[in-house]
Amino acid sequence: MAFQPPPQVILLPQTQQLKALTTIIRDKETQRADFIFYSDRIIRILVEEGLNHLPVVEKTVITPTGKEFHGIDFQGRICGVSIMRAGESMEQGLRDVCRSVRIGKILIQRDEETAMPKLYYAKFPPDIATRYCLLLDPMLATGGSAIKAIETLIDYGVAEERILFLNLISCPEGIRAVVEKFPAMKIVTAEIDAGLDEKLYINPGLGDFGCRYFGTDK
Repeated sequence: MAFQPPPQVILLPQTQQLKALTTIIRDKETQRADFIFYSDRIIRILVEEGLNHLPVVEKTVITPTGKEFHGIDFQGRICGVSIMRAGESMEQGLRDVCRSVRIGKILIQRDEETAMPKLYYAKFPPDIATRYCLLLDPMLATGGSAIKAIETLIDYGVAEERILFLNLISCPEGIRAVVEKFPAMKIVTAEIDAGLDEKLYINPGLGDFGCRYFGTDK
């Protein structure tokens, strides 16, 4: 039976354009310049979709014709938080859409003694507790790093329902783990893969996103 994502998960519309873009970045023969270019296109789509799920308020403006236009405006301020290092690849896509957006960073690595995710570094805007947070990491595998990052944001005062986790490729195991722990937040993802292999890599996946994006896979 096919995996049915819970309501907290927003899957991008599975258009032919998106499928073509993800096919390119999944291909092991794709060169780094193309990998970056097409990944950036998907990231831009993800950010735009993420913004669709932020609260808005009604706003009326006067057009150059002197007439009123009844529209909307975003309610509250946002910030991006990248899970280093792969999440840093998504920062520019957020900046392209949101001018002067504040960016925070989290470094999480596996503790060699416990094999559990451990927080090594966190730097956020001082008023992060008042902002809506777009958590950035291109891959959602086991969910360990994402859960630790969300716990850290909550420790800094961010309300769980103000967190949106954006990623390119996810899998059922990671989605279940994150949603079970944090049912009030949302996940925005481009594609959901079949699952994890015996090494806990996403299958079919696309390899190590950070290494391919930053050119350290050789």
